[in-house]
Amino acid sequence: MSCTKFFQTLICLYLLITISTACSPAATPTIEPTSPPPLAATPQPTPTPGPTSTAQPSATLTSTQPLSPDSNPFPLLEPGPYMSGRRSYSLQDASRGNRPVGITVYYPAIRPPGSSSRFPKLDAQPDLSGAPYPLILSSTKMAADLAPYLISHGFTWVSVNKLDTYAHMEEQMYEQPLDILFALDQVAVNPPEGLEGMIDAEHAGTIGYSFDGYNSLAMSGARIDPEFYQVQCTRPDATTEAIQTAMSSFNCGPADNWDEFSTSAGEISTPGDDGLWQPMTEARISAVMPLAGEGWWLFGERGLASADKPTLIIVATNDQLYNENVLIYNHLGSPDKTLISFIGPGHMMIYNEEYKARMAHFAVAFFGYHLQGHEDLAWYYSEDFISKHEDLAWGEYYGE
Repeated sequence: MSCTKFFQTLICLYLLITISTACSPAATPTIEPTSPPPLAATPQPTPTPGPTSTAQPSATLTSTQPLSPDSNPFPLLEPGPYMSGRRSYSLQDASRGNRPVGITVYYPAIRPPGSSSRFPKLDAQPDLSGAPYPLILSSTKMAADLAPYLISHGFTWVSVNKLDTYAHMEEQMYEQPLDILFALDQVAVNPPEGLEGMIDAEHAGTIGYSFDGYNSLAMSGARIDPEFYQVQCTRPDATTEAIQTAMSSFNCGPADNWDEFSTSAGEISTPGDDGLWQPMTEARISAVMPLAGEGWWLFGERGLASADKPTLIIVATNDQLYNENVLIYNHLGSPDKTLISFIGPGHMMIYNEEYKARMAHFAVAFFGYHLQGHEDLAWYYSEDFISKHEDLAWGEYYGE
């Protein structure tokens, strides 16, 4: 590795590790998964408002005729009829030693007269006019970037607080997906107080970027392949060596004490007849959107082949941290899968407002199709749509 590339990698490592998500509220007494009292909101200070939009809300795009990208290149970025409300709750997972799982719930809210802000309003009055609304799941770090876009088009969003990047493979590889699944189960069994009837947890999707992209990939139905992982740690093949980077959280630390690592994972580490761990997903999750994530070392070809959820992967063509997305896509077992390449940017494109907005457009289209049943929205992440944009590529990008 050249000195230049080495120091570039170290800089990226520093950026990822030092950026952290907001702290979650303090834990409250354990909430059991069956017949608990309603979730009570955790009081929080009102945040400083962010940028506002002066655009007037438009109707959710459900027409049978797609809008022309020539007049509006990414039309689903136009806000829908709802503003976004926000409430936070504190939970504990009794099945994992009372592990604290703080969540933030974003939901369609009634817009006050004269308001044009897209910034989520704390404790805003819920808008029940279109309820129940399909559910999106992620870390709160991801929700802070994209939730207002999707809420405006008639979704709810439950995010888990304090989830963030980690530098090496560790228990977070299974704890974070299990946190998200626990949050899903809680809002399904025990609707949050004041938001009864708002969340359609039977139609749920997951989305995540980078570390959270791995979480979303894990909920595609992909399964950890312990044999593959341990073999790659001792005798990596050419494919694995080609994607190694200093930033990869998939390193070989746990391989030195695999029995202890797998025991700590609990039931999911129970191998099936094929030797693979149990999938970290459930039937209520209908579609997943892993963005610029990773997972090859841990899942391998057999584990990825187990994926069965509709999947949309977005990758930056110059992502030098997690450059395995095409490899993951090619081996993903999901019969309904899409890969969209953003030509030019690197892994940190999530901090570019234009790229972030485009991801929101594709999320509205993808989840609008799979969770809301708007068949016309499939056009907005189709090959025909992508072909109209010179800086996007359908599938793997091979260059000029």
